[in-house]
Amino acid sequence: MRRVILSLALSLDGYIARPDGSVDFLDDPKGHSMAPFFKTIDTAIMGRKTYEVGLRLSGGKFNTYGLATYIMTSTLPAGERDGIIFTGESPKSLLASLRKRKGKHIWHMGGGELTRAFLQEDLIDEIHLGVFLKLLGEGIPVFPAGFPERHFRLLEHKAYGPGFLSLKFARSRAKSAPKLKSKH
Repeated sequence: MRRVILSLALSLDGYIARPDGSVDFLDDPKGHSMAPFFKTIDTAIMGRKTYEVGLRLSGGKFNTYGLATYIMTSTLPAGERDGIIFTGESPKSLLASLRKRKGKHIWHMGGGELTRAFLQEDLIDEIHLGVFLKLLGEGIPVFPAGFPERHFRLLEHKAYGPGFLSLKFARSRAKSAPKLKSKH
């Protein structure tokens, strides 16, 4: 089955951007490459705010890197524009449709509000974090409050120089325990 992989970079204190959306604290860590990850995916999903940051950083032309790209939004009109699909579907509905199609894994690019929605519905199978060892003190959190507890197990960890860690986790989904009958 196609897995949904939340993969993004963040500060040590858990922020994906500064309060104004700036990501100027993200460096290019020596020796780290996203190329192996890109070989495993063919679809990207992100929220509207993440898309708008990408547009701003790229000078107005969003690069999809050849991926089927979905922008989840409740404020922009649905439809395809410039090779990007804008949708107001729920995460659960969109993923049900995408998982029926053959293909590689699905990259959940962020942001925080969309991550919360995916975690509320238990739709994230793996988390890949690039952690910059910097404390911002404030910003946009990768995991805003408002979802049930979820358990993950560490798959891989690697340090790149003195300032960057790569961490990979897989969702642990335990089978439901039988309900205990109460005795009165």
